[in-house]
Amino acid sequence: MTEYGRGPGSEPWRPEDPLYGDQGWGGGQQPAPGQGQYGGQQQPYPQDPYAQQQPQAPYTQQQDPYQQQQQHQQHQQQHQQHQQQHQQQHQDPYAQQPQYQQQPPYDAQQDPYAQQPSYNSGWDTGQQPAAMPYDGQPADQYGYGETNDYYGTPEAYPPPQPPGRREAEPAPAPAQNPDWDPEFQPEETHPFFTGADDEGEAKDDDYDDDPRESRRGDGGGERRGKGKKKKGRSGCACLVVSLVLAGGLGGVGYFGYSFYKDKFGSAPDYSGSGSGSVEVEIPKGSYGYDIGNILKKLGVVKSVDAFVSAQNENPKGKSIQAGVYLLHEEMSAAEAVKMMVDPKSQNLLIIPEGSRNVAVYAKIDAKLNLKAGTTKAVATSKKADLGLPGWVGRNKDIKDPLEGFLYPAAYPVTKETKPETILKKMVSRSNEEYEDLDLEGTAKKYNLDGPWQVLTVASLVQAEGLTHDDFRKMAEVVYNRLKSDNVATNRKLEFDSAFNYLKNQSEIKIRSNEIRTNPDPYNTYYHAGLPPGPIGNPGDEALRATLSPTSSGWMFFISLDGKKTQFTKTAAEHEKLNEKFKELHGLD
Repeated sequence: MTEYGRGPGSEPWRPEDPLYGDQGWGGGQQPAPGQGQYGGQQQPYPQDPYAQQQPQAPYTQQQDPYQQQQQHQQHQQQHQQHQQQHQQQHQDPYAQQPQYQQQPPYDAQQDPYAQQPSYNSGWDTGQQPAAMPYDGQPADQYGYGETNDYYGTPEAYPPPQPPGRREAEPAPAPAQNPDWDPEFQPEETHPFFTGADDEGEAKDDDYDDDPRESRRGDGGGERRGKGKKKKGRSGCACLVVSLVLAGGLGGVGYFGYSFYKDKFGSAPDYSGSGSGSVEVEIPKGSYGYDIGNILKKLGVVKSVDAFVSAQNENPKGKSIQAGVYLLHEEMSAAEAVKMMVDPKSQNLLIIPEGSRNVAVYAKIDAKLNLKAGTTKAVATSKKADLGLPGWVGRNKDIKDPLEGFLYPAAYPVTKETKPETILKKMVSRSNEEYEDLDLEGTAKKYNLDGPWQVLTVASLVQAEGLTHDDFRKMAEVVYNRLKSDNVATNRKLEFDSAFNYLKNQSEIKIRSNEIRTNPDPYNTYYHAGLPPGPIGNPGDEALRATLSPTSSGWMFFISLDGKKTQFTKTAAEHEKLNEKFKELHGLD
């Protein structure tokens, strides 16, 4: 017999126990004395009058109530089959113990659960209800839920042992829903999707037939498929959900487009070529955003991003250099870039390579709208304040100490630029370029008197040469003629360019009696060696050729047409070309 109603030890049964003679675990009829619990003819579970007359449980579970009823009938059939199998395989060790009282008919006795006070669960009280399941949860006394047979299935628990014989039991596994079937997914029961009314009941007009009748039949698990489902709230629910989703997507799309337009859309920009005139100075080392900021502050373009975008789209946009540009107000970024890559729009003072200082002074006066001779007077009076290096020659015969230091380049100027300001920029640029060259080393290599004479050689090379190849050969001619063993010219350079410098002219046709009799220190036909100082402002190519001349033995050169220079190594070869030159130009 079970240990319900028994305390620990050998305490006998208590007839006053209200649970004495109860129905046991299975809820069936109590067996007669001497008869096993499963050995007699047990009343089948479907004959339970409470199971037949129990009211319908309210529709509060997530499982379909019709599905629960179907599963309940299936479990009843399985319960009967497992009882028969259990009778053949097991004998209840407690079934032979004497019973002290015959169980009265179930329908005649009063329900002990209705009047009995609640008892604490556990073995120690001795008052555990007989109908309490093994896990300590109260049994469903009215049949609303399904009652499982915990001993008649292959997954059954073993019969409970008396407290004195019980071994340590592992912790119980988490409780699972006995009605759950992994192969059958429950239907959605929320009223919003099933079309139920506010009380949780399905509407009468949702199906043509009574839903309770659709559960009848041998299978007990099929919903009547022939009943035509009418359009109800479920269709409206789908429509509402669709509208909500469509509205949400539309809102997200609108805000996404607005965000993209704000962050990645086209930058604000003017249209057209603008009007008026604006002088813009771009400093050295400025990049796209720097230039755009300057233009925006001066009202030329509307935004920096617009200018940078236009600069990237223009193939020549990256060629914008430092300088001063004459642009217009409120012009499109594309037009601003187009004008800035056009040299005509730049307000620059451009100094060509080989220019003499007298020519540079005249250019500055013209660019700044100054009286002729203004810049030359400033250069003469303020030469000590313009930043000349310490190795400048101190020879009293030097015509202009700034010769060779007005570096040929493009210099930005504005209407407010002063002559001394632009002269300082030119001298500063020359110092930067000369510091990158080994003028001192070159002077020692070719027995020259410091960087000043190297600069003088470079000015001669620039004046006489026509191409890059000419520059290197011309530098070799200078160095060869300066050698002490030169007997061909007796260390005289005999350069027409030096004579033109002192005369401030550029003549090709110079008579021999004139050029050989002039005693000016810059006349290399009259004096041996280099002139007192540079005769112009050499460019980068002439400077580098002076540092790296050829070594082919060139000694003479002549240009018959002023476009091509011919070099020779002997005086005889040169004399032939010289006679030809006289014939071409009608000279004696």
